[in-house]
Amino acid sequence: MAEPLVILQSRQDNWLWGIDRQALINLAEERYEAIVQYPKNYPTILISELNPLYFLASFIAATTAHCPVFLANPSWTELEWQQLFQQVNPDLIWGITPPNSFQIDVPSPTPGWIMIPTGGSSGKVRFVIHTYETLLSSVMGFQEYFQIEQVSSYCVLPLYHVSGLMQFLRSLLTHGKFVTSSSKNIDFTVVDSPEFFLSLVPTQLQRLLQNPSSELSQFQTVLLGGAPAWAELLETARQHQIRLAPTYGMTETASQVATLKPDDFLQGKTGCGQVLPHAQITIAENGAIAIQSQSLALGYYPNLFSTPLFQTDDLGYFDAAEYLHIIGRSSQKIITGGENVFPAEVEAGIRASGLVKDVYVLGLANPDWGEIITAVYVPVNLKVTVLMIQNFLDRELSKYKHPKRWLRVEELPRNAQGKINDMAIRVMLN
Repeated sequence: MAEPLVILQSRQDNWLWGIDRQALINLAEERYEAIVQYPKNYPTILISELNPLYFLASFIAATTAHCPVFLANPSWTELEWQQLFQQVNPDLIWGITPPNSFQIDVPSPTPGWIMIPTGGSSGKVRFVIHTYETLLSSVMGFQEYFQIEQVSSYCVLPLYHVSGLMQFLRSLLTHGKFVTSSSKNIDFTVVDSPEFFLSLVPTQLQRLLQNPSSELSQFQTVLLGGAPAWAELLETARQHQIRLAPTYGMTETASQVATLKPDDFLQGKTGCGQVLPHAQITIAENGAIAIQSQSLALGYYPNLFSTPLFQTDDLGYFDAAEYLHIIGRSSQKIITGGENVFPAEVEAGIRASGLVKDVYVLGLANPDWGEIITAVYVPVNLKVTVLMIQNFLDRELSKYKHPKRWLRVEELPRNAQGKINDMAIRVMLN
């Protein structure tokens, strides 16, 4: 496969919306020349660009020059920037200048490494180490699984995250079309054919389904990932004939390694579908999921994985048709009064009441119970009471699975991928 800048220069078709094609080429060439003229071979580059044009030009230039590159969220707080600069001393910073940056003595990363941020639910900034080759493997596996030559993407997710970045790379490397748009200003009228893939997180899908004119049904496939989706949301999408494709994947695997195809979804099948051809998933007797994949990251910066088998924190199983189902995360399992409870089941029960907009369930240490189930929720209106939700749960869940502590909030702290910041929730509960 040719270098990204060469591919970009060779594409003369009208394949970009939201970004001027020639401006992207010009800026990518300009930044590539800046790298070539830099006095150090393979300078370490930090990209914190908010503008998609500048971000993509910087990324294309840096990866073409095989420089180690760190992708950053321009909206990080000062604490998050401090966490970044405790790990890296960049030679070049393209984009928003981080506040109070400081110099530290750390080894230079290996040329060709692409550091993509992942915080999970911890809220702490860390990076997974990818390469052009691991990202390309993800693109090729996606192509083969969906049996499609050209992948066109409508991207409303951040490009500095793997969920947005992979959408661009699929379109660039397969000669598909690419639309980038702010998640707050989605305009599907620019899409003039059903060939596009749209990627959403559950909270985005929920908002769009509340707008009858959102035209989600026009998309060839609506990929859904980033966070667990609840049953009621999936059923609503099915009723609207949305060609939804729930996925399972993570930053470590350069997006999905299992996907439920839209036709299967519309036929009522559940779970995350079958494993993509570039990956293998094994499940231990206790339900623990392990992954081997050509798209697997090399490690967590600056450390490399010691084995090609990536042990996740997820628990799941394969059904008779070899469709993957996720039941929860091992680290989030709550042991209360000797009973095992998974938050996802409790959250699903609470959501089924129709009385909450959003909810997060976790376990808090307790001297009597070991842990107590705690629910932090956003009610649909001010008339909703805890008693109303509890009365509904009496019909849905065993008593030991009911939350013993409740906290009403106006909004849950979620990142752009829809993941809850567990640390911020625990601070709220202190």
